Amino acid sequence: MYTIEKEVICEQTIKKSIFITHLYPVTTIDEVNDYLKKIKKNHYDATHNCYSYIVGEDGSIYKNSDDGEPAQTAGVVIYEVLKKNNLTNIICIVTRYFGGIKLGAGGLIRAYGSSSSNAVNMANLIEIIKEITIKITTTYPYANEILNYFEKYQNIDKSFLEKVELKYIVPEAKFSEISEAIINMTKNNIKIEVL
Repeated sequence: MYTIEKEVICEQTIKKSIFITHLYPVTTIDEVNDYLKKIKKNHYDATHNCYSYIVGEDGSIYKNSDDGEPAQTAGVVIYEVLKKNNLTNIICIVTRYFGGIKLGAGGLIRAYGSSSSNAVNMANLIEIIKEITIKITTTYPYANEILNYFEKYQNIDKSFLEKVELKYIVPEAKFSEISEAIINMTKNNIKIEVL
């Protein structure tokens, strides 16, 4: 899954209605609510502030709102764009200033869909990599080789007592590869635990 690096704002006019899209990275429902309040305050005079958000590593927390537009013409359309692009930890708000010409259900679906798609296309996507913490216990003869191997990973603890104990944060998807490499490196003179 992906999120975005930073906020994206774009605008388009369709039949005199102005659609302003805000795409913003979030990690909690509190951040979602704070950002939603901010946009609604900034665009208090807008006809609609339709939105969708998806939160969580697996995108399991989500919600959308048509904010007064006909049902299924705005919020769910925005959600489908986010979902199709495999996004999470994100909120997309499309603010509409009505221009006096009705778009009809099909026109609204196209307008909210293209508004959110334009913002996603402008965004710099970042892959969300699930990480785990591992603890390695070994003997001193292998310490330097292991320390060199783990240089590119984040170390969160080192202990050099009777044995060498090291804790690192590593991508979950690389755990098998890492385990195999250090087992071979130490001729199986190692203990690896996922914390």
